[in-house]
Amino acid sequence: MSRKSAAFVVALALSAGLAACATPTPYQPNVKGQSTAGGYSEIRLEPNRYRVNFMGNSLTSRETVEGYLLFRAAELTVESGYDWFAIVDRDTDKKTQTYVEPDPFYRPWYGSYGFWRPSWRYYGSGYGWRGWDPFWGDPFWADRVDVRTVERFEASAEIVMQRGPKPADDVRAFDARAVIENLKPRVQYPEPRR
Repeated sequence: MSRKSAAFVVALALSAGLAACATPTPYQPNVKGQSTAGGYSEIRLEPNRYRVNFMGNSLTSRETVEGYLLFRAAELTVESGYDWFAIVDRDTDKKTQTYVEPDPFYRPWYGSYGFWRPSWRYYGSGYGWRGWDPFWGDPFWADRVDVRTVERFEASAEIVMQRGPKPADDVRAFDARAVIENLKPRVQYPEPRR
């Protein structure tokens, strides 16, 4: 394989990887090795009681994560042969991570200069003559950084499922079929593999 072909294959793989990362988490089970991270999971606690989770990636909004959690709880209720569910406990976690990277122009690559590196001297009023070079830096240039904050949301709820009509006076009770019908138009499923 020639170098051009190898470079093309690597570029294609990287762009496919970036494209997969550039989409919000669809409504899917949370299984390792998926093209988009995150999804739903559940644990059965009792015959009619589950803990349901939905984890989104950094492009998935809090509203979407909480909506998908409700949708999964409703689906699970119908799949288990029940009519309605009540939320006993609910929580949404926000995970924030901040990345600080130096400006790429602060320490450029000077491969064509050999051992010689460019440097500059300049005069500033109030502090006199100053110098800058790529190794020693300068306060004027050193402040150039790229700060990026990434947020991810994960929602969880403990639900109890029941049969029969939903109690009208319980604000924590949801009719499973009504939830599915109302949320289904907003649910984004993963694209089928080709």
